[in-house]
Amino acid sequence: QVHLVESGGGLVQAGESLRLSCSASGRTFRSYTMAWFRQAPGKEREFVAAITWSGSTRYTDSVKGRFTISRGNARNTVYLQMNSLKPEDTSNYYCAATTTAITDSARGYDFWGQGTQVTVSS
Repeated sequence: QVHLVESGGGLVQAGESLRLSCSASGRTFRSYTMAWFRQAPGKEREFVAAITWSGSTRYTDSVKGRFTISRGNARNTVYLQMNSLKPEDTSNYYCAATTTAITDSARGYDFWGQGTQVTVSS
């Protein structure tokens, strides 16, 4: 059984930083592409960043230069370092995994975590 668990969310002020973590279990995720999405109330789920098993990355334009996605040495943990946070980054952040090529479409991901809330106050 595949299981993704996010952690690290919280309430911060604009300009501050947070680091989200996603721990994967149940399979060997070393060859998986891992990603972060976010979804605010009343909005569609939005791609944030993704990283392949080899370390290639992709970001949505609104977070480039502020967010960094990385993987742990065991490859079954993925991180999202979020700097210079803005109120518009407020959302529920989800970890996702896929066996296919890197993509920014939520439909391309097979496994999802339950999400962790990030709230940025102005």
